[in-house]
Amino acid sequence: MMKRHLLCWLALLIVFCASCGGKDAPANELPFCPRPAGTPHYLTVPPELLPTPLPFSTAGPVEIGGKTVLVDRIVEGPLCNDTWSGTIYVSCNVQVYPWEGQPTFLDDCGLTIEPGTVVYVADHGDEPYYKGCSCHYGPGEP
Repeated sequence: MMKRHLLCWLALLIVFCASCGGKDAPANELPFCPRPAGTPHYLTVPPELLPTPLPFSTAGPVEIGGKTVLVDRIVEGPLCNDTWSGTIYVSCNVQVYPWEGQPTFLDDCGLTIEPGTVVYVADHGDEPYYKGCSCHYGPGEP
């Protein structure tokens, strides 16, 4: 009788442990934007020669975290020579300068983010940023 009881507990333990392992990586550990095939297309001209930003959509809904969020602007194309305010969604279709080491691709880029702006970034899992994009500037930048 004791062996049967012990075997039942052991079987339950094995089933429980098996259900805890072998899961796929959580979504926040996967790339959110598809990586370009072959060589990535980075900006190569100096910021002052970049054209003004591509025409953008006005306020519109974006699906973020299973909820619909109304944004003031959806950003695509070159990420420089612009001023952002309100609620911004940075899509997967942006272009940045190449970098080595730290991703400081906004250095000398001419991007101004007004105080109080909320920036959702597709490639960061649609994470909202409330204090600009300081992690993409070098020392001494905003």
